Amino acid sequence: MNDHPNAGPYRDRHGRERWRFRRAGKTVALPHNPGHPEFEEAYLAAVEGRKPRKAEVKRHPSFALPRTLRAAWRIVITKTTEWQQLDAVTQQKQSSIAETFLNLPITDGVDTLWGEAPLADLKRRHLKALLAERSDRPHAARHLLVAIRKMILVGLDEEWIENDPSYRLNYRPKLKGWRAWTDDEREQFEKRWPIGTTPRLVYTLALWLGNRRSDVAALPVSAIRDDTIALKQIKTGREMRLSISPMLKEALDATDLKGPTILLTAYGNPFSAKSLTGRMADWTKAANLPKGCTLHGLRKTLGGMLADGGATTREIMDTLGHTDIKHAELYTKSANQERLARAGLGKVTLLHEERKKRGG
Repeated sequence: MNDHPNAGPYRDRHGRERWRFRRAGKTVALPHNPGHPEFEEAYLAAVEGRKPRKAEVKRHPSFALPRTLRAAWRIVITKTTEWQQLDAVTQQKQSSIAETFLNLPITDGVDTLWGEAPLADLKRRHLKALLAERSDRPHAARHLLVAIRKMILVGLDEEWIENDPSYRLNYRPKLKGWRAWTDDEREQFEKRWPIGTTPRLVYTLALWLGNRRSDVAALPVSAIRDDTIALKQIKTGREMRLSISPMLKEALDATDLKGPTILLTAYGNPFSAKSLTGRMADWTKAANLPKGCTLHGLRKTLGGMLADGGATTREIMDTLGHTDIKHAELYTKSANQERLARAGLGKVTLLHEERKKRGG
């Protein structure tokens, strides 16, 4: 039985067997041999009098050309010890930053993506341009540089490249991170949102616990133990026991702690960390506060107050949950600088007054 009517083999001038479709004086060359997907599509197209359809080629999500930036990132997240030691939240954040970058076109009007670019072609001028494009988002620029440097390190270890194009390329943000709230801003927020409201409870927890938004959002009612709150930091895994200040106790006493978490939305559900950020932006706007009054800024506010009150670096670390002493030292250095400067100017003023008296 002939499965392909009007189609048959023939020998070309080189003696090779080929196939063709012939009907009504019209001849169409057929690729490969019967049974091959391209042959079958070409034969069916000839019968139907149309052009053959080409199969759609889709790349697997994890596909990466050898020695490219994407290939380097695959090694970062699958084979490096440093990556495995990161907590899940940090891994998710850095993966999002890296994947967004790798899927960007190298330049406008070009189809090639950064992920497809050979790592050896990444030059210092490219990195400087990427940072310059994010000059209005300094923290985004810094986080991107951190991710790219992980790929570069893989390239060096795998001997795909010999030099680090990011060597001594320091990108220092113009902003000093999230700023602390001023006393006037805190007073204005508290006036707008009194004790007993959800915005005030969120604000009070963030300020007087001094921990990250993810930790504040996830706090279960069971974390309240007598005059302390026990929490385990999501980012670091560090277990902490923090005293409940009178200010925090006042807010908790005015809260219906029906659980499962201390903070609940208007629908009785726990807040997500991301939604807390958006809601705080709404609440500060309703209080006519300027941009920059953030949840993380309240963490910095407590750090500053601790330092101004004379807390040691170790005390600040244990209150805020810092694992790096350098972060805590930023608060104490600032407070000590102001304190020492005031004392120094006081001595100069006293000396000046004494000289005036002697001169008189």
